[in-house]
Amino acid sequence: MDEGILSKLKILAESAKYDVSCASSGTSRKSKTGGLGNASGWGICHSFTEDGRCVSLLKIMMTNYCIFDCAYCINRRSNDIPRATLSVQELIDLTVEFYKRNYIEGLFLSSGVINNADYTMERMVRVIKELRQVHRYNGYIHMKSIPGASREMVAEAGLYADRLSVNVEIAKEDNLKLLAPEKDHQSVFKPMHYIGQGMLESKDERRKLRYAPRFAPAGQSTQLIVGATDESDKEILQLSTNLYQRPGMKRVYFSGFIPVNSYDNRLPALKQAPLVRENRLYQADWLMRFYGFQANEIVDDAYPNLDLEVDPKLAWALRHPEQFPVDLNTADYSLILRVPGIGVKSAKLIVVTRRHGRITASTLKKIGVVMKKAQYFITCYELPVFTVNEASPEYVRRVLTQKKVSKKGDDKNQLSILFPD
Repeated sequence: MDEGILSKLKILAESAKYDVSCASSGTSRKSKTGGLGNASGWGICHSFTEDGRCVSLLKIMMTNYCIFDCAYCINRRSNDIPRATLSVQELIDLTVEFYKRNYIEGLFLSSGVINNADYTMERMVRVIKELRQVHRYNGYIHMKSIPGASREMVAEAGLYADRLSVNVEIAKEDNLKLLAPEKDHQSVFKPMHYIGQGMLESKDERRKLRYAPRFAPAGQSTQLIVGATDESDKEILQLSTNLYQRPGMKRVYFSGFIPVNSYDNRLPALKQAPLVRENRLYQADWLMRFYGFQANEIVDDAYPNLDLEVDPKLAWALRHPEQFPVDLNTADYSLILRVPGIGVKSAKLIVVTRRHGRITASTLKKIGVVMKKAQYFITCYELPVFTVNEASPEYVRRVLTQKKVSKKGDDKNQLSILFPD
């Protein structure tokens, strides 16, 4: 590889690493005769598929020059960092050559903003358009839409990209204006709207014409920075809920704020990213998407921030002991899902299994229920009656959060408390 291209590649791959909103394709495109590659619904960017394979993509910026001066961004125009720009042809050649050498299985393309949003988008669209039409590349492509991009540019990008995304970054517009004066929520939400409209129109066209072009078949995603500003988890999750109501929104990603520009006094003085909070937000997001929880159940005015000590599901259960214990032999599926230690798969197995006999403690262990948590919130045929109501929420929290006891005698004493005669 040419030394100049290699040098650019190192700079631009490093600049792209802070964007986390790229995890799975959610699309399928078969390889064609004379074409290059395919997209098979795999996870991407060093994710693992269901059968254990690790797959990857070329995650790169077209340029890390940028006209914006966002306080939280390493590529802000006022930073004195190495800069580079790849031409359209250089990006195309890199993608094709890396794919042929089996280095990658897809492309994640983003860019700093040069001149204006549409100028940048036009160059990015040229890359993915030529990959599709000239090189007949059938692999996965995720392209970032630039805030402020026009409907025309977004419409063209959606014809060639599997997924489009535009990052909200900061949940409250006042804080966004403080840290990124050139941006506002309108410049972000407009491209989101164009993507959603394009997907709906494409769906209607495919009802009429089977082989009509698909628009961004893997949908759209976005990213929120956590910890750079004073938003509560309630505000973040409420915005996340609203975003999921937009057409084609597949994922809202949370990125713990990384203090890359420590000299800027608008930013909090953190030694490291708030990763525990980021993890709790992902858990809360999972509860809303797959467990039937609403944002105002997980966080509310009394508890505006997630509990960092325990996961959101357990925190909710400890605040609502009146909902428990749940009788696993008779309860509805939706209520079983709310029991700490029981996941979606386990809940489904419980409902199926109890049709053929009573649910017992041994049954639950075979199903995969985390009994350490679940035992305080359930009743069934064999379990002792020592639920959160008898033990008290404070006691359950203390037991589930304390470190493991090392002495055998202490273990024995603890068991006698948990399972009294």
